[in-house]
Amino acid sequence: MTRREDIDRLYRLFEDLEQAVDGKQKLKDCTGYMDWPDRGVYIFFAPDEYRESRDQRRITRIGTHAVSEGSSTSLWNRLRTHRGAQRGTYEGGGNHRGSVFRKRVGEAFVESDSLNDEYPHWGEGSSAKRERRLDELKMERRVSDYLRDLPFLWLNIDDEPSADSQRAYIERNTIALLSNYQREAVDARSDDWLGHHSRSKKIRESGLWNVNHVDEDYDPKFLELLKDQIEQTSPV
Repeated sequence: MTRREDIDRLYRLFEDLEQAVDGKQKLKDCTGYMDWPDRGVYIFFAPDEYRESRDQRRITRIGTHAVSEGSSTSLWNRLRTHRGAQRGTYEGGGNHRGSVFRKRVGEAFVESDSLNDEYPHWGEGSSAKRERRLDELKMERRVSDYLRDLPFLWLNIDDEPSADSQRAYIERNTIALLSNYQREAVDARSDDWLGHHSRSKKIRESGLWNVNHVDEDYDPKFLELLKDQIEQTSPV
């Protein structure tokens, strides 16, 4: 099978997953009261971009959580961090220092609109004091608006936290398969994709909001495992 054929199969499998979970969700509509699996993989799609000659939204980011031994982070915990705060001091915003996805999207906004002077510390450190976070709140809200409108699917894989977990294996190979980094582009991004403004060459060239695994080869066998896991996933 060629890479393009494997990508086509991947998207067909995700169409099966969409049926299994009764459709894509958006973070703006999600809460912790929904019946999320404890652990899983999430797949974000672009809301306004489609594959070449196909009526399928392009995948824009793949992620998981708790791949370090002993980690207790749940699937919803990770999704909630990407979504950001809905109340409190940072309502409508979030904490990009706790979400690489938020950090990368914010960076692209800063670069696209030449806002480096306004946000000189964006992405610095693993935490920030209240004053700095308030200074960055306008951009955090802009990031939230962007992320909360991305359709996404999730895959229930409740294995133990480990770098060798099935979740990590599926995440790694899905990214490697879809990445256009330093190879012939399949479903190349449109010119107005925000990721073209990323500071990361890997994001710009891969066409994904991912950095890890975009320069790796994929194992076609992961598609069979993905198929099996889709059959065990249900709506939230």
